[in-house]
Amino acid sequence: MLELTLAFAVFGLLGLVMVFLNRLLGPRRTNPTKETPFECGSPYLQQGIPPVPLPYALVAIAFLLFDIEVAFFFPWALVVRTLGGPALIALAGYLAVLAAGFIYAWKKGFLEWE
Repeated sequence: MLELTLAFAVFGLLGLVMVFLNRLLGPRRTNPTKETPFECGSPYLQQGIPPVPLPYALVAIAFLLFDIEVAFFFPWALVVRTLGGPALIALAGYLAVLAAGFIYAWKKGFLEWE
């Protein structure tokens, strides 16, 4: 308990010293450009930020879905020999769901880029 109290005291004192040194040695002049608010790469209170086109968002979501699904293959590959036949059956079901989603996206023209 003493060590924890000592650590809080040392780091609290260190924080106060840094704030004091900043006030003492920090810059005195301000830059008007640096003082203006800034939001997400656009000027503050801009008259409407253009929306992101929907195909970009859909491709990003599909990439995440398929990427995460493929990531489950690695742990499966580590235990397939110890689990045997049930692991292959589980993988076949998993691949069937993955293939159904891929075929659905393909049929809907989701993978076509314009």
